[in-house]
Amino acid sequence: MAAEILLVDDDPDLLKLIGLRLSAAGYRVKTAESGEAALAQIAVTRPAVVVTDLRMPGIDGMQLFEQINAQHPTLPVIILTAHGTIPDAVAATQRGVFGFLTKPFDPQELLKKVAQAVAVAGEARDAAPGNPADAWRADIVTRAAKMDDLLRRARLVADSMASVLILGESGTGKELLARAIHSASPRAVKPFLAINCAAIPEQLLESELFGYAKGAFTGAATAQQGLFQAADGGTLFLDEIGDMPLSLQAKLLRVLQEGAVRPVGATQSVNVDVRIVSATHRNLDQMRADRTFREDLFYRLNVVALKLPPLAERREDIPLLVSHFLKKIAARYRKPVPTLAPDALAAVVAAPWPGNVRQLENLLEQAVALSTTHVIPLSLVRHSLDDADAPLVSFETARKTFEREYLVRILKLTAGNAAQAAQMAGRNRTEFYKLLQRHNLEPGMFKTSGD
Repeated sequence: MAAEILLVDDDPDLLKLIGLRLSAAGYRVKTAESGEAALAQIAVTRPAVVVTDLRMPGIDGMQLFEQINAQHPTLPVIILTAHGTIPDAVAATQRGVFGFLTKPFDPQELLKKVAQAVAVAGEARDAAPGNPADAWRADIVTRAAKMDDLLRRARLVADSMASVLILGESGTGKELLARAIHSASPRAVKPFLAINCAAIPEQLLESELFGYAKGAFTGAATAQQGLFQAADGGTLFLDEIGDMPLSLQAKLLRVLQEGAVRPVGATQSVNVDVRIVSATHRNLDQMRADRTFREDLFYRLNVVALKLPPLAERREDIPLLVSHFLKKIAARYRKPVPTLAPDALAAVVAAPWPGNVRQLENLLEQAVALSTTHVIPLSLVRHSLDDADAPLVSFETARKTFEREYLVRILKLTAGNAAQAAQMAGRNRTEFYKLLQRHNLEPGMFKTSGD
């Protein structure tokens, strides 16, 4: 799919002109006539690149960049201005603006700069026939802006050799993200191996990771390759790295420093080329302070950190995940694909989900196994929820700074049905439309294709 460019300018004629040029170059183009409208657009769908005028009423180009950069640091921003100076350009680029072009600008120069920004954002990699550009992340079901930004960062780091530390609560999908990074990397044709450091005793974990020589211990009748050697050329995923014993942390650090592994009981080391992706739900900063996790190992592993949001912070994904899991579970049980009753889906969307995506999948599997009808009722779902009555935060208690996020969330959940969204928000339609207008939101922005 072609990259999407968001154009921001208070001059509608210029918006149209630039939009035509970018459309002719093959890009999908969206427009906004103010910084406020641009932020509303980005809250709905994140573009590949933002091209904005510098001088605008309200939020100007630099203020828009600063707000975008705070929320989406990997989103490239190109600034256009008729008032540009060399000091302005230098100051802008030093603050992280991707490009700075002075009007009247050369159309080819703009297209070149946009193409560079799209490539940097990880949107322009060619896909082989039958292998779409987003195939690497096909198993990650999401439409949440937080996840979209995280996946763009993951796509960028995938091309490097950098070690990645994935943070997040249990059940958020850390191994799924690790596999996606491997699939997007040059190592994709080599092995991806995973091990849970918390699930294996220390002595066994050492031999699992590093292997052992014949006769290294009682029962070692033959030499055994460890995971480091088995993953040579590929990726090794160390899940729950925070639970690795200190003594083993020192041995792991030596392997990472030397690029070689010595099997248990062996006298010679074996060179290995392995990329490490690790994950934990623990607070490694606190563990370093408590000296239960080695600081030098922490910095070896934490070259790039990616934090998965809990499911409660990406509720707009829940209907998508429900549909995905019901299809998957029904295929496993060889049953027709069921659906949740509307009140059951509402309860699922509103639940706190301390166990995150894993808990949601387990609940749905239980519901499919026990349901005797095609439509799964609320009673069956409620039984499995820790707190089925936990509602979405009411609009009255939402702080003004979170109004847009709240509105975006419920409009996504209702696919742009303003009447249903107003009912969920506890507002009459007139008040609700005023709130949408205040945040430059329109129900049509949330309509799914084909509606």
